[in-house]
Amino acid sequence: MLLSLGFGSHILLWVVGAFLFLKIRRSLSDWAFARKNGCGKARHLPSYLLGFDTLFTLLKSYTHNKSTELVEGWHHEFGNTFTVHFGKGTVVQTCEPKNVQAVLATKFTDFDLGDRKEGYRPLLGEGIFASDGRVWEHSRALLRPNFVRNQISDIAVYEKHVSQLFKHIPVDGSTVELQELFLRMTLDSATEFLFGQSVDTLGSESLSTTNSFAENFKVSLAGTLVRVLLGPLRVFYRNSAYNKATVESRRYVGQFVKSALEHRAAQESGQLEKNPSQAYVFLHELVQQTQDEKVLTDQLLSVLLAGRDTTAILLSITFFIMAKREDIWNKLRADVLKLEGKKPSFEDLKSMKYLTWVMNETLRLYPIVPINIRTANKNTTLPIGGGSDGTSPVFVAKGQEVMYSAYTMHRLPDVYGADATEYRPERWENLRPGWAYIPFSGGPRICIAQQFALTEAGYTIVRILQEFESIESRDPEPLKARVGLTLASANGTKVALTPVRA
Repeated sequence: MLLSLGFGSHILLWVVGAFLFLKIRRSLSDWAFARKNGCGKARHLPSYLLGFDTLFTLLKSYTHNKSTELVEGWHHEFGNTFTVHFGKGTVVQTCEPKNVQAVLATKFTDFDLGDRKEGYRPLLGEGIFASDGRVWEHSRALLRPNFVRNQISDIAVYEKHVSQLFKHIPVDGSTVELQELFLRMTLDSATEFLFGQSVDTLGSESLSTTNSFAENFKVSLAGTLVRVLLGPLRVFYRNSAYNKATVESRRYVGQFVKSALEHRAAQESGQLEKNPSQAYVFLHELVQQTQDEKVLTDQLLSVLLAGRDTTAILLSITFFIMAKREDIWNKLRADVLKLEGKKPSFEDLKSMKYLTWVMNETLRLYPIVPINIRTANKNTTLPIGGGSDGTSPVFVAKGQEVMYSAYTMHRLPDVYGADATEYRPERWENLRPGWAYIPFSGGPRICIAQQFALTEAGYTIVRILQEFESIESRDPEPLKARVGLTLASANGTKVALTPVRA
């Protein structure tokens, strides 16, 4: 018994000793790397209980739609770059443009998505938003050629769904919740663009009629957010509704993939003639490059996620603001009236400077992805934020996370002026913010569908201003940002629109 205990004690001491040795060696290696690169310590946000108190504060702010303000407040107190404990090691928190540029561009290969991609895995598989390295490179090479100008500038695609939208906007001055309508419209247009067939959620006269795919996709996205927030603890997440919705969402998209592959096979065998005048379908082009059903399903769901939310939220917040700012509505409408009732062409949209300024200002104050994270895959540095004066590089250890806040960065007074928190589209007349403005990310992972989103949003704004002469807010509260996988208006977009008199 004593012999057994002694042997066990020796094994335990050996394991502990080996652990401490490796820990010390890693610390010395990190210290040497940091010293060699002239790094200084960043300021640190005080926390207790190994940082779980700070993590709880952050999660609580999410549930009360105050996470963006919380992080912005931390930056006001501790500067553009600081470190913080969230219960799983030290995180570098930054809103410094030079550091964001390093993470997304100049040191792009030093960072990846880390563990977060496992949160996306059940729904998005290894799609472009849930992959790193060569898998991501292949995804981007596969998708990028399909977002060319002649597809994006096909205005007829947008008009069809805007016309459906108009059917659900009351003309008697009663209140309408535009955010829900915009989410439906962009899902309809995105599915038609991607699959060649719209889910048509605005097609029925009553909005109470639910579309099974739309509902499943919504439930799956909600569960995906929980998995991402839980991190490694996601292994304990059990939600049968999420599991079912995810399976059904992938099955639904998989049906279109199978159909597209059969369509391609029929054309290749000569059983079906190619029709050059046929409307562009994203999936039909994609199957010319790969016939892997899983790859196709992964990529389609990834693009659908980005295509739906980006445009819908940009529209929702823009109209929320215009309903409270008659001056912006009137100035933009004066530009729109110069079209003399003609539906805008792609060239018209590109030439409307104030429209561009309005969309830029919405995306500045309310970026679709307000907070994001990257994980260092090797020891590296950020260019600024360390030392007593904050001008030295900051050491980032392999496996350490860097959390960057576009929401805070887009409101930096030294970039945008003393009125940085105010909505003023005119600031964009001469503004060139560089890396202080990343509404569609930046560097190699910059959003490949940004022009599609901006064109659809711009077209929809112009068409609504052509059909309605005034807008009135039906929400006494200021806009509250709700942060999930993307940002949205927590209070929706409740307005009343007055149609143009014949």
